Amino acid sequence: MVIPTCRLVDTLRTCGVASSGLTRQPRRTANQAPLRVASVRGSPLSSLSQSNCSFGLNLNGDRSPFAAGPRKSTVVIGCGRTIEDDPSVSETGDDADDQKVSRVRPKVPERDFTGTAYVPVYVMLPLNVIDMNCQLVDPQGLTKDMKILKSAGVDGVMVDCWWGIVEAEAPQAYNWSGYKELFKIVRDLNLKLQVVMSFHECGGNVGDDVFIPLPRWIIQIGETNPHIYFTDREGRRNSECLTWGIDKERVLKSRTALEVYFDYMRSFRVECDEFFQDGVISEIEVGLGPCGELRYPSYPAKHGWTYPGIGEFQCYDKYLMKSLAKAAEIRGHSFWARAPDNAGSYTSGPHEAGFFRDGGDFDSHYGRFFLNWYSRLLIDHGDRVLSLANLAFEGTNIAAKLSGIHWWYKTASHAAELTAGFYNPSNRDGYAPIAAMLKKHGVTLNFTCFEMRTLDQYEGFPEALADPEGLVWQVLNAAWDVSLPVASENALPCYDREGYNKILENAKPLHDPDGRHLSAFTYLRHSAVLMQRHNFEEFGRFVKRMHGHPL
Repeated sequence: MVIPTCRLVDTLRTCGVASSGLTRQPRRTANQAPLRVASVRGSPLSSLSQSNCSFGLNLNGDRSPFAAGPRKSTVVIGCGRTIEDDPSVSETGDDADDQKVSRVRPKVPERDFTGTAYVPVYVMLPLNVIDMNCQLVDPQGLTKDMKILKSAGVDGVMVDCWWGIVEAEAPQAYNWSGYKELFKIVRDLNLKLQVVMSFHECGGNVGDDVFIPLPRWIIQIGETNPHIYFTDREGRRNSECLTWGIDKERVLKSRTALEVYFDYMRSFRVECDEFFQDGVISEIEVGLGPCGELRYPSYPAKHGWTYPGIGEFQCYDKYLMKSLAKAAEIRGHSFWARAPDNAGSYTSGPHEAGFFRDGGDFDSHYGRFFLNWYSRLLIDHGDRVLSLANLAFEGTNIAAKLSGIHWWYKTASHAAELTAGFYNPSNRDGYAPIAAMLKKHGVTLNFTCFEMRTLDQYEGFPEALADPEGLVWQVLNAAWDVSLPVASENALPCYDREGYNKILENAKPLHDPDGRHLSAFTYLRHSAVLMQRHNFEEFGRFVKRMHGHPL
C-alpha cells in the first residue's frame, strides 16, 4: 500500500504527529508471560441482564477456549446441514460448561423477514484466542468451531488485536505471529474478518474472562508519570487506557499517544498486507477508549461503580486540567477552570447530585461551558485517531464503537451519559456531533444494546429510568440523518428468540421509507453456551432471518 507523501505529511501535522522517523521498523518477537486468567466476581452490570439475555464465563483453564461439553449429538443447523456426533454442539445443558440455558418463551407472532435486506453476521471470537506470547491457542479446536459457525451461515468472525500483546515489551517491537496464523485459518475457511485495534486493557468488564494489561513499557512510564491515565476527583488512576490529554504530548518514550497508535496500525497494515489484498479483512474497528469505545471510563467497577450509578467525570489528570484552564481563559472566565464539585459519586443517582438534578447546574452557564469542553475532547480525540486510521488503512472499511449508556435516559440531565462524554441532556442532541465527525471520515458507527427492551429494565431497576429503545432510536436517527452506515452488536450474550427478534426489529426497521438497515451485526460472543443444541439452532435461525432467507 502506498500513501501519497503530501497527504501523509499534512494529516500527521494536523494530528500533531511528527513526520520524521516514518521508516518501517523490523518486527521483533517479544518474550511474554503466559496469559493470566482473572478472578471473576459478580459483575456490577449483571443487573442489566435481560430476560432475553444470559451471561456466562468459561474459566476452566485446562480446556480449550473453544471446547464445549463432552456430549455428542446430531443437530440440524444452517441451511439444513447436519453435524453428526460433534462434541462441540451440546445436546443438553447438563455439562459443567453448559449451565446457562435460554428460557422457553410462549410462541408469539413473528415478522417475516424473507426477502429483506441481507445483513452480514459476524461472531466475536473468545478473548483468549491468542495468548500473551502472541501464540494461537488450540488452532485445531478453533478450526473445528469456525466450521460449525460457518455451517450456521455466518459471514465471518471478529477478533481483538491487543496492544498489550503485540507491542508488549518495547516500543515498536511488534509481534503479529499468532494473529497471522489465525487469519490464515479464517481465509482457508472462506470467512471474513473484522479486526479490532484494541488499545485498551482487557479485564474487569462484562464478558472479560481474561486479563490483558497495557504494554509493560507503558505501565513502567505510568509508574513515574501516572497522569498518562484518566483520573477521577479522588485522584484514582484508571489504567484501562491512556488519557486523551497526551494525544499530542511526547511522554511515551519520545512519542505522542497519536504517534504510538499510528505506528501500531501501520505495522499491522504492512505485516498483514496479504489479508487485505485478498479481501479476508473486511473491516478494521479502531479502539478509541475503554472497551474500545469512544467514551470516558466513567463507570469502572474497580473504583466502586455499581449499576445504575451515574459515574464520575474523568478529567483530573494534569494534561486535561491544563486543557480546561486554557479553555476557561479563552472563554474569559478563568475561575471556570475546574470540574464540578457537586456531581456526586460513582453510585449516586442524578437526584442526589446538585449538578445533575432537575434544574441543576448542568444547564447553567458554567455547566454548559464545562460539558461542551468535556464532550469536545471526546470528539476531537476520535477525529484525530480516525484521521490516522484512514491513512494507515486506506481503502478499507473502518468502524468506531459507541457504548449504549441507557440508564437515567428518562431524566432531564442524562447524567450517566454526561460523565461518559456524551453531551445529551433532554434539550440537546449529543449524538449528532459525533455522527458528523464519523461521517467526515467515512466511518461506520458500531452501536450496542440492540437486544434490550425498555420494559425489561423496569422489572429489576425501575428507579434507573432507563430507556435502551429510546437511546437506540436516537442514535440510529443521528447516524442515518447524515447517511452514516450503522452496525451493531449485542451488549450481553443473547440466546433466545425474543432477544433475536428485538435485534431484527432494530436491524431492519418496519416501514422505513428509505429502506434503511444495519450494515452488519456482530454477535457477542462465541462460547460453549452458544454451542448448546437449542441455543445454536436459535442462532442459526436468527442468521437466516438477518440474511433475508426463508426459514
